[in-house]
Amino acid sequence: MKKSINIGEAAHQSGMNARLIRHYESIGIIPKPLRTDTGYRQYSETDVHILIFVKRARSLGFSMKEIKKLVSLWRNKSRASSDVKALAIQHIDELEKKIFALQEMTKTLKHLAKNCTGDQRPHCPILENLASQDGN
Repeated sequence: MKKSINIGEAAHQSGMNARLIRHYESIGIIPKPLRTDTGYRQYSETDVHILIFVKRARSLGFSMKEIKKLVSLWRNKSRASSDVKALAIQHIDELEKKIFALQEMTKTLKHLAKNCTGDQRPHCPILENLASQDGN
């Protein structure tokens, strides 16, 4: 039988905190761990690998729904890699849209900041833009 570890050690090995691990269990991102006779969670090496996988997926910006699907695909050895690729490409498209939106926001704010005198007078094009209905 493989060695099992408690939630504190699983947290340490995965780089997550115990509260987050319990949350991921509660929403079905990771499987419920085995429990001791006294009710303590016991994690396997596989459980820790799943936690590390989830942490890495989060660092790449995948949503919880996407991560749940990715974990399912990862654990399914008969999966089609095309399913994984499709999910990644969809995520890339979403990230590119967010990047474009952030670039547009940055461009607008740079323009507004450039046109603000930044002196002691009350006139402020930044506040005027924020107060306008159309952003112009």
